[in-house]
Amino acid sequence: MAKQNEFLELIELKRNELIKVVAKDGLSSNNAVEYSQQLDHLLNKYNELFYKTGTGF
Repeated sequence: MAKQNEFLELIELKRNELIKVVAKDGLSSNNAVEYSQQLDHLLNKYNELFYKTGTGF
């Protein structure tokens, strides 16, 4: 379960970084888009590792 908690910590750190970048540079800045994509990647990986049900959509 430690790996799941570590992943959640990484997600929270990236989310906080994104909030700071958006506050500084704006929502549509290149930095904000890059951080957002990194956060999306972490969230997708988290879901793949810990919540994949295999049911398909």
